[in-house]
Amino acid sequence: MTTNNSLKRVVLVNGIPASGKSTLTRALSQRFGWPVLTLDSLKEPFMACFAPVDRQRNRQLGCAAYQAIWNIVGQAPASQIWLIDAWFGFQPRALLEQGLQQAGVGAVLELWMQITPEEAVARYQARLSQRLPGHPGAEYLPELRQLAQQAQPMALGPVLQVDACDLHEAAVARWLQQQLERNSYTSPQCSPIEELQDVITPLSANR
Repeated sequence: MTTNNSLKRVVLVNGIPASGKSTLTRALSQRFGWPVLTLDSLKEPFMACFAPVDRQRNRQLGCAAYQAIWNIVGQAPASQIWLIDAWFGFQPRALLEQGLQQAGVGAVLELWMQITPEEAVARYQARLSQRLPGHPGAEYLPELRQLAQQAQPMALGPVLQVDACDLHEAAVARWLQQQLERNSYTSPQCSPIEELQDVITPLSANR
């Protein structure tokens, strides 16, 4: 997909852990051919090298990976659109704004993965045996439940709310295409995905 917009653009696939970000990101990358940057893919090789990794070191590596994302985006041409998969709420909003400015990003779209506390806990618990050592374990579940009750999108541009338990990749892709065809973004908007469900195919979430 190409556009005539010269702004450097990013699509933030944002949500708490276990909300289905990676599943949606992979599907969108395959559909549009956009490159993907994920916090975990940058962080986990270092976790393996420096094992054992405790919660504090995990967070330090996460902060370094966060900075690396903006360094990579900053070196890319303005015509490139990036899919960035992360829980952006783990850092202050001001740090995200700083990273976007540093990378020369002029337009931000956000896919906000909505998930209930019960579903988030169930998914995270089911994945505990698959997680690399150094990621938080079962002790994180109460914190995750509270996070699911309070988490909000970053809303630095148009936002699409996506039901993490009922992903519709085609509807999300249509919204992205509509947004990217616009010449500019004047103010944050928040759209429920129900408005786009005339042409949809369910996408099974990775649980």
